[in-house]
Amino acid sequence: MIGVISVLVSIVVFLVPFAFVILQAMKTPAAASRLAFSWPEEIVFVENIVEVMTMRDGIVPRAFVNSTILTVTSVVIMVIAAAMVGFVLQRRASRWNPVVNFFVLAGLIVPPAVVPTIWLLQTLGLFKTLPGLILIEATFGLSFCILLFRAFVGTIPRELDEAALIDGAGPFRLFFTVVLPLMKPTVITVIVVQSVVVFNDFTNPLYFLPGDENATVQLTLYNFLSQMLNQWNLLFTDVLLITIPPLVMYMFFNRQIVAGMTAGAVKG
Repeated sequence: MIGVISVLVSIVVFLVPFAFVILQAMKTPAAASRLAFSWPEEIVFVENIVEVMTMRDGIVPRAFVNSTILTVTSVVIMVIAAAMVGFVLQRRASRWNPVVNFFVLAGLIVPPAVVPTIWLLQTLGLFKTLPGLILIEATFGLSFCILLFRAFVGTIPRELDEAALIDGAGPFRLFFTVVLPLMKPTVITVIVVQSVVVFNDFTNPLYFLPGDENATVQLTLYNFLSQMLNQWNLLFTDVLLITIPPLVMYMFFNRQIVAGMTAGAVKG
């Protein structure tokens, strides 16, 4: 009974809003402005997609390119850096470990300070640049990734490290050829979860990457809202286009996400 109720609640919470978005994206401007949960009298879905993709000299396709570059680069940095830090924290006892653990946990708890971060980016000449936002996204997601990798490294037998060292492997060869391939479940989890987080991020691009040339997909929603006119049909079409990539990624990798999240839960 509880399972049936959970399924029904999930349908209401997730599928009904998604169906509402699809219906509005299929309507004409006049019909969509009523925001009614009803089948469209006239289906103009393809026309809405074409208009969204061509508006303002193709700002939406340009935003998809920017978001793809931002997401891929940020996630690659997070995976490599967090895997290395997690491996070192788990394998090597040091008097600095408590200090590092403190800052890792602080990264999860302490909210980011926008104004000092903008000042730092301006000082480094990275404000309003894609590399600057890539560093921001990678930094903000690093703490969560480190905790996942550290927990998973605890399940890898130390005998593998010792055998690789006896065979003459150095620290980098040990990590990249022995340890990192064994982290595949956690790597997939980090890639999927952080890709969705970065791709769907709205506030960081708004603060640290203003300007049409640097627009990300979430910021394109502003194109269809104004004080004088709200283009609801185009807004929901844009929302649908933005939702599809993370949804497809989750559908293909949902089992790997669960496996990666639970892989370090029990040491065995």
